[in-house]
Amino acid sequence: MKKYILIVFMAVLAFGMNAQKADVLTLDSCFALAKANNAQFKTSQIEIEKAKQVKKQVFTKYFPQVSAGYLAYYAVNPLIKYGVDDMHDEFGEILQAIIEVLNEDGAGIPTEIELMKKGHSISATAIQPIYAGGRVRNGNKLAKLGVEAAELKAQVSERDMLESIESTYYLVVGLKSKVATLESALALIDSLDHVADVAYKAGLVTKNDKLRVALERNKFKALQLQLNNGIVLASQLLCQEIGIEYPEEGLHLDDDINHSGVFTENDGFERPELRLLQLQIDAEVFYKRLSRGEALPQIGVGATVSYGNLVKNYKGNAIFFASVQVPIMKWWETSHKIKEHNLKIEEYELMQKDLTEKMSLQEKQAYNQMNEAEALLQSDKSALDMALENYRVAELNYRAGINTVTDVLEANALLLQAQNAITDRMITYASARRRYHDLTGR
Repeated sequence: MKKYILIVFMAVLAFGMNAQKADVLTLDSCFALAKANNAQFKTSQIEIEKAKQVKKQVFTKYFPQVSAGYLAYYAVNPLIKYGVDDMHDEFGEILQAIIEVLNEDGAGIPTEIELMKKGHSISATAIQPIYAGGRVRNGNKLAKLGVEAAELKAQVSERDMLESIESTYYLVVGLKSKVATLESALALIDSLDHVADVAYKAGLVTKNDKLRVALERNKFKALQLQLNNGIVLASQLLCQEIGIEYPEEGLHLDDDINHSGVFTENDGFERPELRLLQLQIDAEVFYKRLSRGEALPQIGVGATVSYGNLVKNYKGNAIFFASVQVPIMKWWETSHKIKEHNLKIEEYELMQKDLTEKMSLQEKQAYNQMNEAEALLQSDKSALDMALENYRVAELNYRAGINTVTDVLEANALLLQAQNAITDRMITYASARRRYHDLTGR
């Protein structure tokens, strides 16, 4: 029985530990939540889908354009009316005389014919473009570029948004780390307060020492309140960015900043901004071809089938046709359009060259910032070791009556400053490392 109780207890304990672990958000899990919930990510995906639908629309131009129609009419006066009186010749006079004789015997032969007074017809038409100046082909290529451009814009948007999320994530982690450091400093002050209290009761120090310790504690308490308020605000901002509700108990984040130090090398990396500008140049080339196609002949073939009684009796019919259109007056306008597109291509090429140079400098700057942050991190670690030793010596000397309480408080403040500097520098290095990877793929 005890064995089963132990098993149940261990299972509950393991479940609780897993549940607690599942509540801890890592930077990667924040990224995943943002991709699923953030409006900016969703908008980017909608833009991609819109571009794909445009591509599908343009592709339909390769196929015949089929339409169907129905026509019905009723004329107050027949559209065609012709009688014997309209024949102003000898044959008409003879025919008039014959009809009059026959009608005397009750034949009831009309002297005129009425056609197209009413009728209806249903028809279908199919037109297949044979040649449209290359506009169909170039339009499809342009639509394909649109899909790639939408995907690249989504990459840029995702990169910028993830950088913002990472910055907010590290802000929360940094503030929490500073709170933990501040709690350690407060613990040292509490220990110092106890020593000062014992010394005061023994008559070794004045009441001023206890007052200085109390003032330092109040200062740290005020700083602790500010940090906790900052944590709440930064956590709420992070929740908004990743699209989740802010939990009442606050966010539990993985505070291991070194987790962001693993990156995948990308040998074929290309900055999306540069590729987007190249797509603008390619698109302008296709726009120029489309403009030229407007001035070229357009050839198409088609067929129309119909069935109805537009004239008199029901019958079907089919018409096959071919059309050739030459837009003569378009040539002058098109020549100026082509010159405009050529100027835009030249403009984009200059922008491409300028952007390439700026990106090269940007990458060098990111590399230098990463190396500087790493070097300063090592320097700050040495400074922390010195601050720890300085506080240890100051406290020992105070206990020995060599130092004043002010010396110990200053040493404690320097230790807190050094510990916070380490936190800030680790975050700076992690962000600089991420930035360099985003810009170079390395």
